[in-house]
Parts: sequence; structure tokens; C-alpha cells
Amino acid sequence: MEFEKKTVQEVCRYFQIEEDNGLTQQEAEKRLAVNGKNELEQEKSKTPAAAFLEQLNDPLICVLLVAAFVSFLLKEVSDAIIIAVVIIVNATVGVIQEGKAQRALDSLKKLTSPNAVVRRDGRIMEISAAELVVGDVVILEAGAQVPADLRLLKTWNLKVEESALTGESLPVEKDAAFLAGRTLQIGERRNEAFMSTLVTGGRGEGVVIASGMKTEIGKIASIIKAVPREYTPLQKKLAELGRLLSIVSILLCVLLFGIAVLQHRNIPEMLITAISLAVAAVPEGLPAVVTIVLAMSVSKMVKVNTIVRKLPSVETLGAVNVVCSDKTGTLTKNKMTVTTCYVNEKVIPISKPQDMPEEFLRGFVLCNDAVSGDRTGGSYGKIGEEHDTAGSLEVGDPTELALLHMAEKCGIRKSKTDRTFPRVGERSFDSTRKMMTTVHQSGSGLTSYTKGAPDVVLKRCTKIWINGKIQTLNDAKRRKILKVMEEMSSQALRVLALSMKTDRTVESKKQAEEAERSWVSEGKNANTYLLNEEDLIFLGLAGMKDPIRPEAKAAVEKFKGAGVRTIMITGDHADTAFAIAKELGIAKKVGECITGEELEELSDIELGNRLLEANVFARVSPEHKVRIVKVLKKLGNVAAMTGDGVNDAPSLRMADIGIAMGKTGTDVAKNASDMILTDDNFATIEKAIEEGRSIYQNIKKTVLFLLSSNFGEIITMFTAVLLGLASPLKASHILWINLITDSMPALALGVDQNDKEVLMKLPPRGAKESLFANGGLACTIFYGVLIAAISLTAFLKLPWEILSEGHQAFNPANISVVLQNPAILARAQTYAFTVLGISQLFHAWGMRDVRTSVFSKRSGWNPLMAGAFVIGLGLQMAVTEVPYLVAMFGTASLAWREWGMLLILAAFPVLAHEVFVVLFRMEAKRGQK
Repeated sequence: MEFEKKTVQEVCRYFQIEEDNGLTQQEAEKRLAVNGKNELEQEKSKTPAAAFLEQLNDPLICVLLVAAFVSFLLKEVSDAIIIAVVIIVNATVGVIQEGKAQRALDSLKKLTSPNAVVRRDGRIMEISAAELVVGDVVILEAGAQVPADLRLLKTWNLKVEESALTGESLPVEKDAAFLAGRTLQIGERRNEAFMSTLVTGGRGEGVVIASGMKTEIGKIASIIKAVPREYTPLQKKLAELGRLLSIVSILLCVLLFGIAVLQHRNIPEMLITAISLAVAAVPEGLPAVVTIVLAMSVSKMVKVNTIVRKLPSVETLGAVNVVCSDKTGTLTKNKMTVTTCYVNEKVIPISKPQDMPEEFLRGFVLCNDAVSGDRTGGSYGKIGEEHDTAGSLEVGDPTELALLHMAEKCGIRKSKTDRTFPRVGERSFDSTRKMMTTVHQSGSGLTSYTKGAPDVVLKRCTKIWINGKIQTLNDAKRRKILKVMEEMSSQALRVLALSMKTDRTVESKKQAEEAERSWVSEGKNANTYLLNEEDLIFLGLAGMKDPIRPEAKAAVEKFKGAGVRTIMITGDHADTAFAIAKELGIAKKVGECITGEELEELSDIELGNRLLEANVFARVSPEHKVRIVKVLKKLGNVAAMTGDGVNDAPSLRMADIGIAMGKTGTDVAKNASDMILTDDNFATIEKAIEEGRSIYQNIKKTVLFLLSSNFGEIITMFTAVLLGLASPLKASHILWINLITDSMPALALGVDQNDKEVLMKLPPRGAKESLFANGGLACTIFYGVLIAAISLTAFLKLPWEILSEGHQAFNPANISVVLQNPAILARAQTYAFTVLGISQLFHAWGMRDVRTSVFSKRSGWNPLMAGAFVIGLGLQMAVTEVPYLVAMFGTASLAWREWGMLLILAAFPVLAHEVFVVLFRMEAKRGQK
């Protein structure tokens, strides 16, 4: 039922209650038994074992598990153990980094108020908020948290801060008498209050219309639960790769089995060869390397004020082409600030405090209930400076605080001004009058100040204060004021007018007291003359807004250059949203703005068409935000969503990348996100995307490096088998290369330095772009073939020398005979093993940048790569020179002459790289001509 459309009497009849008595205790207990407690449901968190098993749900890991199982069956126990260790390490790192799931719902539960003041059986009592039921009458006071969704029955200047739920920065003035003529969004329902919001002023009473999961915040909890977790682009690519490699492994095994039958070879021996080939097809170190690279990248992201909660999301940033941002606190400072004033018939920017008249500033300070002052008595900062409020006391409406900050920056302090001009009378602000008036002792007389809605205050003014003199407010001056008001409003400024009035007949404090007694004796309020809010003297206007973050504007511009679009999604009013978006460069015309009400009328297809040009969404609900993100993703976009409030949590969860604010963000938003900005700065997202693009480049280089190396192993093995020769490599050799020799340079590639300026001038990669795109497949095949060629050359060198000495033909049959000698086979395999391992160390240098020479200064220095090369070379030498390792791997000790020959062969990948660099340069020069 739409209770915002119902009168107080209709609501009471619906819930069968009397407004002044509330429910009976007996009826409340019945309803509690039927509807349940006023609590949010929680999902059971996964056990550590379940979280661990979830990490194994990956095609590449499945291939490794099968390889380990088959190795165990073939009694290759050491191979099985090595593969199992890789799997365990990979899964453990993933569990530790990602932590528990579903903490967002835990945080939502913490937001609910523990106690509530209710009216039952005609008595006021305090109960646990969990025991509230629909129909309960709840009493609200300033500072209280609303314990359930309420239809307000009575209000006395009630103001509720709803920014966490709606995104609107200012407290909302509530009115029980308000009736909606149509269906309204949450932020427009002035006669309702919602669970988890805060009462900032006034009092009120309301009847519970929804509790628990049926409240607005409960609906958000349901949305969060319903949003499925999706794989990141990298996870999808690696899953596709895993499926491809598993198919390749199966095909290779089947093919080898067929070849064994056709060649009448030893079937058990060929099974061992087949498992070796399957092992060669799978880069065992890839899952661990990618996980470790992402984990190392997390520490790099901390340096740009970004905390990553989920490892794969680091890479996803590189593919983001749409950033959906909340307005309040992200693109703006979430701090109302006076920017422009109109006084002495002049528009004065706040940056010119010397032009601000003292009377104007004093009026806004005195007619003000907010408190803002340094507890230590220190001074405030200069104009334009941000002062540390950690030691200051700030309480009150953001609008009134903004006025105090303006006065303080101009040298007028509220505490001192209040002592000099004590308040002796007041009329509080209410929604009917839209004004507030206070009366102050001013020397020997009294002065009143009235502030409020500019159109209302101006109508009550007959005079104007200009340069210390009071003049008649004629039509020309009035028109000028109205024009300035329109200009301020067009800039989305919240405008307040200030006026004053003096009682010149009161000349002393004694006379003031006598006059006050006279008014009281006549049955009137004290200071009636000054409080009647008529015949006022116009002092001026103050225009304020939640200012944009300067760095956010620069970031939006950089995003445009990087092919990343910015969309602003907010619960604020359309005119305010558009004005901010225009100032930031997000939107140029009003047609780019869509309201939540318009959104309701659009189908997903129509919304998709509007999203081609619409960059601003205003007055939207949490459900709308989720829908916008969902449609953006359907259109093929990789969407990031920023937010800080409870209302942002579902869309943060739905987005490819959910980015929460670290300072102002609620726990709900943080736990629903993938990453957190520790400085709440929109510009930090630009830095994070830079890092994300660089990280993806590094992961791509790592993957292509590992796959080209493994492809070389496959071709080496398969060619030998097709020729009917003995296997050039043992399974232990392949595992050693994949896990030891390859992994260190792969990790070095994973943290390589890239030219981020160049990366940010490129458009974001497509969500469906393959890891092999932009020449990646050709690179993998070419280097795989080259590595196989030099490895086979090394393997066949010894048989060729022996056959040449005996003047025998160099054919497969003769080679096979030579290799039947165990000593010759061991040395030939050692040659192939050594060249294959060391060639990949050289290959890694070239993979840093396929278009730049390894000797170029542009490539920069990668100390980790140098270290990986030296350590890898040392380990490869140890396998042939350390007796224990020689026995374990079945290798042969090599002479220095042999090492020289093998190193020359192994260097071919980097030599090929340099040739390609020269060809690229020649091609570039031809293109310039």
C-alpha cells in the first residue's frame, strides 16, 4: 500500500490503532508471532573448506588435478606431489585475499537501531527494536535512529538525514500532514521515515508500516542477495584457456595412443610419453603466477590510495570503459559551502572576504542554531584552506553550518558574537512560514534577524540595507534581487535570504525589560514587534552548494582521453544533478539527464537506447541503480560503480567493479565493493585504472610468455614422437621448466613497468577481447616454433655428430638406433632440457615489449627480471652439475664447450626479437612517408 497517499486517520484505521494509545501489548505479541522480528535476514557465511573448494572450481585447475591423478596412477609420485602443491598454494592465496563473502548483509544488520520508544496501551515505553511490529506507534527525538519504516502521524520541525539511503546530502524536512498525489521515490516521501536514517532535529511520531526485510533497507538487502557474483574478464579468459588446454591435452593423448598403435610401439611407454605431453600442454605455474602477480599488484594499488578486496578485480579495472559515479561525497565534497553572496547590490564571491559587510555576516551567525567552533580556541584557516575539524565541535543543519563557516573564514566567530549579542527571543523555522527569526540584545536596543526562502523573505521586506544605510526597497531594486535569485538558482545553488529589523524606540535594557513585560501582560509573546516578520529590511542573499572536487573534473577529462565514459547517478534533484554534471564536463545539455520517474516508464531496450547519450540519472532508487548497471553490461560495457551509502550497495555488487569510499562510506558499501578508495577521491579511480591497464598488460605478457614456452615443449615432444624417436624430455624436466625456470621470469614480467601515459591514451580493451588479440596468437606460435626448433636441434646434435662420423644417413631410423644407448639419450635429453629452459629465460626479456629493443632505455630496467635470469641460469646449471639433482632428473654433466654451444642456441629468441624490432621500425618509417 502507498501510505504516502493516505491520511493519518486512514493509516490508523488500516492498522486498527488509536493514535494516542498505540497497540495493546497483547496485539503486539500476536503480530510479532505472525510477522517475525524486525531484523534483517543473514546468509550463512561459507566455511573455510567451502571457500577453498570454490577456488578449485576453475578449468585450468581441473586440468592440473587430472594431470596429478594420472601421474600418481603411473607411479610418477614426485610429479603428482609437485602439481598438488601448486594447486594448494594457489587456492590458499585466493582464500586469504578474498576473505569471507556476504559481509554486506552483516553490516546492514548492524545499522538497525537496538532500541525504540513506542506507545503501547496508552503508555510510553522503550523496547528492543527487533520487537517492533506493524502498527506500533514510535516516538522520534533528535539524535535517534529510525528503527523501522514509519508513516508519520505528528511532526514538530522534524528533520531526518537520509543520505546513506537516498544519496541526498541535506536533511529532509518531514511533514505528517503532507499527502502525495502520485507515486513518489523514497527521497520525496515527506510524510515517511525509513529504517537506519537519523533524526537531526525536531520531534515526531509515526506508525510502523514495514519491518525487517519489508523495509526499504530490507529491500536493499534482498537485492544484494539476489545479485549474482560474476567472473571478471580475466577469470573468463583463463577459464576459456583452461578449457582449450584441457581439450588439447585430451586430443594429444588420443593422438599419441593412435600413433603408438600404428607404429607398434610399447603402449605403457607411450602412456608415460602421453602424460609428459599432457603436462607440457598445461602451464602448471600459470594459476599460481597470475594469483601472485595480482597479490603483488594489490600492494602497488595501496600506493594510489586503493584497497583491493578481491584479487581479479585489479585486472578488471584495465577493461573499464564506463564509470558510474555517485555525486555526493565522490564527485562533490559532501560539505555545503557558501560560494556566492549578494549584498550592497553586488554579487560577491566568497573568495573576497574583505567585501563582506559585518552586519550581513553577523545576521547569518546570530540567526543560526548550528554550533561550529574549535574546542582548543585555535584560529580557522584562511580563505580556500581546508581546516582540520578533528578537534572541533560541529553540530547542526549543513546549511546553517555552511553559513557559520563563511562567517568564520571572514573573521566572525559564533561563540563571541553570541556573547556580544545575546538571543532574547525567537521563532523557529517551520515548513509553512519557511523562515526563522531571532531577536538579540544590541547595545541599548534590540535587533531581529530573519533568514529563509528568498521569495518568502523578499515579499516581507519594505526596505533595503545598502552600505550601512537603510533605503526604500523600490520596484527596480526588487527586480534586481529577483534576477540575482534566478541566476543563483540556475547554478543549482541553495539560496537563503537575510533580513533584519530594529526597535529604535527601546533605548536601554531597562526599557526593553519594561516593554517585554508590557507585551506579556497584553497576552502577546515577548518581542512581538520584532517577531511579527513584517516590514523587514533586506540585507542580502547567500548561495551555497556542495562543491565539486576540483580533481574530479580533471579526472573526468582524462577519462575522456582514455575512452572511459563517466555517468553520474544520484538521488538528488535533477536540476542540481545536471548543474554539477555540466560543471564537471559529464553532460552538456538537459536532454542527457534522466529522472527515476522517467526511468520507470522505459523498457530495458528503450533504456539501452537512451544510455547511448544519457550521462546523468537523478532522483533514482537503489533498484534503478542496479538496473542501469545491468543494462550497461548487456550493451557490452565493463562498468565500474562508485558509492558510499547503503543505497549504493546493490549496484556496487552488480557492477564489474564496485568502488566504495573509505572515509565516508558505510560498512555496507565497503563490504559490497571490490575495492575501496582510502581518500574518497574520484581522481584516484583514474590512477587505479592506469594501474589496472598496466597490470593487464603484464598478465597478458606473462600468459603469452608461458604459453609460447609450453607450445615449444609440445612441438618438441610431438615432433620427436611423430618421427618415431625417443622422448626429448622427461615429465620431470617439463615440470622443472614450468614451475621453476618459467615461473621466476613470469613473475618478473608480472610486475614490469609500463608507460602508463601511453596506455591511458589508448581506448579500453573490449570485454570480450581475447588474450591472443593484437598479434598475441602469432607471437605465441612463432616463439613456440622457434623454441621447439632450437630444442630439437640441441636434442639431435649428438646423434648427428655420431652418424656423421660413421658416414651414416641422418634419418629417423638411424637416429632412433643411436638414441637407444642410455648414455647418449641422457646427454641428448640434457641438451634439449638445457636449451629449452635457458631459451625461455632469454625469451622473457623480449616479451617485456615486443616492439622495443631489450637494450633501449625506453624499456627501463627490471631488476627482478635480471635476478630471475641469473637465478634461473644458476638452477639450470645445478640440474646438470649437482650430483643429487643429476640423479633425480637423469641428466648428464656438461663441459664448458657444450655450455657455450647451448647458450648460443638458447639466445635465438632474443636475437629474433631484435630482428623484429628493426622490421617494426622500418615499417613505421614507411608509414610516416
